[in-house]
Amino acid sequence: MNKKLLIIDDDVAICRTLQIHFSSQNFQVKLAHDAEQGLLSAIEFKPQIIILDIRMPGKSGLDVLPDLKSNLADSHIIMITAFHDMESTIAAMQQGADEYIHKPIDLNELDKAVSIAIKTCDLKRKDIMQLPEITVTDGKKRMVGSSKAMRDVFKTIGLVAKTPTTILITGESGTGKEMAARAIHVSGNDPEGPFIAINCAAMAENLIESELFGHTKGSFTGAIANQIGKFELANGGSIFLDEVGELTPATQAKLLRVLQEREYSPLGSKEIKKTTARVISATNRDLLAEIQQRNFREDLYYRLQIINIQMPPLRYRREELPTLVNALLVQINQQMHKHVTKITTEVMALFKQYHWPGNVRELENMLTKAVALCQSNVLTINLFPQLDVKSSTTNAVEGVDMIMADKEEWSLQDIEREHVANVLKQTNWHKGKVCEILGVSRPRLQRLIVQYSLEKTSSNSPKI
Repeated sequence: MNKKLLIIDDDVAICRTLQIHFSSQNFQVKLAHDAEQGLLSAIEFKPQIIILDIRMPGKSGLDVLPDLKSNLADSHIIMITAFHDMESTIAAMQQGADEYIHKPIDLNELDKAVSIAIKTCDLKRKDIMQLPEITVTDGKKRMVGSSKAMRDVFKTIGLVAKTPTTILITGESGTGKEMAARAIHVSGNDPEGPFIAINCAAMAENLIESELFGHTKGSFTGAIANQIGKFELANGGSIFLDEVGELTPATQAKLLRVLQEREYSPLGSKEIKKTTARVISATNRDLLAEIQQRNFREDLYYRLQIINIQMPPLRYRREELPTLVNALLVQINQQMHKHVTKITTEVMALFKQYHWPGNVRELENMLTKAVALCQSNVLTINLFPQLDVKSSTTNAVEGVDMIMADKEEWSLQDIEREHVANVLKQTNWHKGKVCEILGVSRPRLQRLIVQYSLEKTSSNSPKI
């Protein structure tokens, strides 16, 4: 490919230096020393790369940038300036610049920017992944998938959605448990009724009962007025109890009464209230193991999971990644008012190798960040610096296999302790990352640390 580069800068010395530098890399280089001359040269020369100074006599680089983008939509524009002001940087990126580099120019930084731009220009049709078409037009999140595991999920939802039975949705963090709960609700008998979601792990222990059942004025310090609980708000619809395994024993007992008798009392009140809300709960914990450890009531477990829906982790449905990526891109583009519709085969290949400890939520976050930073309609590998298939998340899982191979006589608790200790060590006790890798909440992680008497031996202070 004939590589063409145009430099638009009123500093003749810089132009000449860059011309020599890039000519030695087999670029065909042209120079222009003001904005108007630069625009004419660009239209005639049709360069893949334009290095554009911001401050020049007459029109500035920012003034000519829209005309350059309009006439050369496929050209990559790298802005350079000696002025380090925030406003110019923001304006340049909003108007379509691909990179922004300060003077004095670091040639390594400039070479990296040019290399990324050329690699994008060199993309051939075979390098672009043809994504399956998705007919989503309203921007709402929907579950997609054609694997047997996901077909089973869809079939179960279809069979039970119009029945009043309680449903427990299980699966790792980020697998789409709340989306499944919403699908059950909108497919049920009262799709227009309220859908009230509450994260049980995010609530303080002394407030969870109040949130669920309400309270009366003066029932506890800070209760300055009566408050309606989530169960009352959910009447005629559904209440979704996310991370239900985090409920305290006292709240578990009250929830059991609601499921058995369909009634409850607000905190500080003797009034009996009835609920018509359908209860859907979710957890990423093994509730049977929690029952064995006396952390969860067995009678409540069987009340919650009359129907159990297991959400498969993303690493078990990698063949669905193209469909998932496109469905997420449709939603992300609508939210961000962008039109990023393609992805390179290189990125998709790495997606299919990656372990996805955060599952679909991690994929969505990764794509959202990439779309926000993308200057074209193609997602390329440079937009995914965090994508490392040999990351600690994968190594942590491989570490369990090694432990099991070496310690065949170990119990499940022995393996769990070793795995938790291993992940804590690899992340330097970064509890946010540990929770993401293990698929547990912060309270659950803290209980595991106490249960297994784990201590940080490094002198470095732990990260939060």
